[in-house]
Amino acid sequence: MIVVNVDVMLARRKMSAGELAKRIGITPANLSILKTGKAKAIRFSTLDALCSALSCNPADILEYRQD
Repeated sequence: MIVVNVDVMLARRKMSAGELAKRIGITPANLSILKTGKAKAIRFSTLDALCSALSCNPADILEYRQD
């Protein structure tokens, strides 16, 4: 299972979800889908924008956990 840790990174950076959505150019609704793990896919361009805005690596956002 892939776990999305956007909330963790937002808390570490003391940034709101709305601010992040604006910085990376996606809607708050689409960011919410990513944060809750309901997204079926993520574009590399979106992952790149997330990493840039949060000053992190993809592994900080996406985590693999065995069921």
